[in-house]
Amino acid sequence: MNTSVEELQQQTAIVSRVRQPSATTAPVSPAATKTRPQTLLAIPVGACIALAIHFLVPKQEPVAPTHYYPVLLFVMLGLGLLGAALYPFLEGLRKWMRHMCPMLGVATMTAGIWELATSCLGLLPLPYFPGPEGVFGSMVSDYKLLFDSTWHSLILLTSGYFIGVIIALITGVTIGWFPHARYWGMPLLKIVGPIPATAWIPLAMVIAPSALLSAVGLISLAVWFPVTMLTASGISSTRASYLDVARTLGARPLYLVFRVAIPAAMPNIFIGLFMGLGTSFLTLVVAENVGVKSGLGWYVSWAQGWAEYGKVYGALIIMAAFFSTIMTVLFQVRDRVLVWQKGVIKW
Repeated sequence: MNTSVEELQQQTAIVSRVRQPSATTAPVSPAATKTRPQTLLAIPVGACIALAIHFLVPKQEPVAPTHYYPVLLFVMLGLGLLGAALYPFLEGLRKWMRHMCPMLGVATMTAGIWELATSCLGLLPLPYFPGPEGVFGSMVSDYKLLFDSTWHSLILLTSGYFIGVIIALITGVTIGWFPHARYWGMPLLKIVGPIPATAWIPLAMVIAPSALLSAVGLISLAVWFPVTMLTASGISSTRASYLDVARTLGARPLYLVFRVAIPAAMPNIFIGLFMGLGTSFLTLVVAENVGVKSGLGWYVSWAQGWAEYGKVYGALIIMAAFFSTIMTVLFQVRDRVLVWQKGVIKW
């Protein structure tokens, strides 16, 4: 009997030693993993390739030397080398470089390939496909008009977007919460909503007292449909158990709407906000070509009319940065509001 007890104790001790983690076999966290050298050197290598193409490959197309493009490449090269030098010392920089260096390196190399295909080899004809030096030169020489157009586009976009979101939230909550409003509102959404906002341009120009107000109305209409539809869907899909518990605790109807239904519908609402933001970008560019005498959409049309394609591509670059920044801001707002979804839902 004593022998069996001693054997059992020895087996238990062996198992406990096996299960106990040792200091030498501690799991390695993702932050401790080493970054590959090609990730750190992606930006400098891409900048060196682009600089080599710019200075060593002969040009087939006449390009006015502005020196803005090579200066930008030298700045990218210097920042890439500085980031690689500071990489071991700054945790925040390490996280940013692991994520962004490959993309920035490919973008810098793409600029070199762009110059090789246009200015060096002449595979794409001028003036429709200028090289990067011509595009950046046009952006710098016309920076005042570009800044003014970007500012007007920002005002027009934010005005139409926020007006459309406010109206959409009101109509979406009303349709989603009240059965009678849903009965009459859903057919209207199904009939009017799918019509593109740009199809209402002739009617908007007749009804609106000015081209600016018609553009704001078109952007608001483009935002209104997706936000309204997804808000109504989220409100109507609120779990009945949440509402029953709140009613049991004495919640009033307003409390049920603003403290139970709307928070439960926030994921759907943000999906509608993102969809409305995408449609507002498209409507903004189209609306600025109809009567509005400022904005990035107007600038692209004006530059294309004068065959200034360097300015056209420069405006497209500004548009990409402009729209991407606004989208990033909305992502940050979503992460703050829906912080409880972090690690649960990725989209």
